[in-house]
Amino acid sequence: MKNGKLILLIIIFVLLTSLSLTLAQPEAPREREITIEAYKFAYNPEIIEVNQGDKVTIRFISTDVHHGLYIDGYELKTDAIPGHEGEITFVANKTGKFTMRCSVTCGAFHPYMISYLKVKPDYRLFGSILLALILFLSSIVLMVRKER
Repeated sequence: MKNGKLILLIIIFVLLTSLSLTLAQPEAPREREITIEAYKFAYNPEIIEVNQGDKVTIRFISTDVHHGLYIDGYELKTDAIPGHEGEITFVANKTGKFTMRCSVTCGAFHPYMISYLKVKPDYRLFGSILLALILFLSSIVLMVRKER
């Protein structure tokens, strides 16, 4: 391959990489308000999903007796009794699946009263880098074929 074509390939790669990284800028964090209802011996919804960076406010309501909500990994908790809501506000800065459990003994099946918080990472950065790499390799293949 001649030096001119190599320089052209390097320029193409730099342009594609910078374009894909520009497109991969993460969304601005959203404010999410989620209501969780507690009743013997479950939460509704059982699973909540947010994106990393979101500011999350959980409005916690009990429909029958005193219940608690503790989020493992974030070390946050609140409680509620019928007529009096609890609330937790936090930034979802840790990705993964976190157990949310009742922190107030509410009856015989209290230990089984769990739900989950899923905090999803932003995969767009990895996808855009992969796209740039594929485009770069494709341009190499096309230039090699043209030389033949």
